[in-house]
Amino acid sequence: MALYLQALVNGLLVGGVYSLMALGLSLIFGVMRVINFAHGDMMVWGMYLSYWLFVTGGIDPYLSVLVTGSVVFLLGAAIQKGLVNRILDAPHEMQILLMLGVALVLENTALMVFGPDPRRVTPSYALSTFWVGPLVFDLPRVATFGVALAVAVGLYLFLKRTELGRMIRAASDNRIGAMLVGTDILKVFTLTFGIGAACVGAAGSLMTPFLPFAPSTGLFLTVTSFNIVIIGGMGSFLGAFFGGLLVGVSESLGAVILVPSLKELFSFVLLILILLFRPQGLLGGNR
Repeated sequence: MALYLQALVNGLLVGGVYSLMALGLSLIFGVMRVINFAHGDMMVWGMYLSYWLFVTGGIDPYLSVLVTGSVVFLLGAAIQKGLVNRILDAPHEMQILLMLGVALVLENTALMVFGPDPRRVTPSYALSTFWVGPLVFDLPRVATFGVALAVAVGLYLFLKRTELGRMIRAASDNRIGAMLVGTDILKVFTLTFGIGAACVGAAGSLMTPFLPFAPSTGLFLTVTSFNIVIIGGMGSFLGAFFGGLLVGVSESLGAVILVPSLKELFSFVLLILILLFRPQGLLGGNR
């Protein structure tokens, strides 16, 4: 029983970062209906930027979140303004081809700059732990969960309480109606894509203390993000959050019940069940 409780705790801690990772993807799809297949590769660039700041300047990855989030925000806004705006009304297959091309460019650029070898940020507290009863808590995972939760709450308040957030929600609900009341839709889309990219860039920085990464890691992260938002509900903020926790717990329990190399089996079985019996996702509404 202690082993399963430990797996549950570990799954929740990792699931918090999964939630932040999926929030950006869900936000982009919910507002623009654009399928961002470069999502995981943007996260990898957040990881490499955090790694570079740690190696060259000794900056802790939890302090570099603001830097990585800001830089990946600019990257996402540039991709949206320069490329995605041109195919907003194109069929989904055109969007998929474009974003797959962007993903390949990002992955191969990282390969040329940093090489193929896996990297990892190792701060002094990387192996620190503390006990609560029979359960052991990994300090980097606890800190990662706390920062990810704070960023998610901040994003939620931004969307609910600020004028820009209301504009984003209006563009998501009714694009034509938002345009009729004077909203600059293209600027809103650029801001939205940048915020989604910033979320995944920050998530990448938070995961560097306990997740080795390489340029090819982007594909795994993209697939995991899509798994989460489909389970939670495409375009649903709360769906992405709870979907991330659910996937994190299912993978952690899968590693205990089966073997660690098959831990994703549980989350993909869950995905299949969702697609069969509730294709709109757990919190995805009626469509």
